[in-house]
Amino acid sequence: MRLLALFAASLLLGAAPGQPPARRPDVHFAATPQHVADAMLKLAHVTAADVVYDLGSGDGRIVILAAQKYGARGVGIEIDPRLVEISRMVARDGEVADRATFVEGDLFATDISPATVVTLWLTESMNRRLEPKLRRELKPGTRIVSHQFPIGEWTPEETVRVDNEEIFLWTIPAH
Repeated sequence: MRLLALFAASLLLGAAPGQPPARRPDVHFAATPQHVADAMLKLAHVTAADVVYDLGSGDGRIVILAAQKYGARGVGIEIDPRLVEISRMVARDGEVADRATFVEGDLFATDISPATVVTLWLTESMNRRLEPKLRRELKPGTRIVSHQFPIGEWTPEETVRVDNEEIFLWTIPAH
């Protein structure tokens, strides 16, 4: 319950004027519903041994949930500096700042190779553009979970439905 209150407060803070992003984001921020975020992490079988990267991390809820509930380390990549600050504040307040890191940056330019799990809620076209990077930078066995949108023509290993929301799972194959 404390986590939900922190996210509500973070959304209010997001309305305050602040530094604009270095460049215009490719997609507008929409918070992943909490039950969908949890279903994404469950589908990826996240454990304390994982490093979860959330590309376009918004208010940080997936990274923070991965740290709080699953004991994982997490990294959020977000282009909007206001959302990065909110994420850092919520991680501190949620007592997971030691396991949840937020980087202000472009998800297409940031090194994601340390990830064992990558989460996405972008767009169909962004996922298509991201596919070569995912295949190039991620190690075999890394799990990728996308909310709502597939990744190009890449066939998911599993698709689940949570309250009419589709979630897709892929695993980086051996080279």
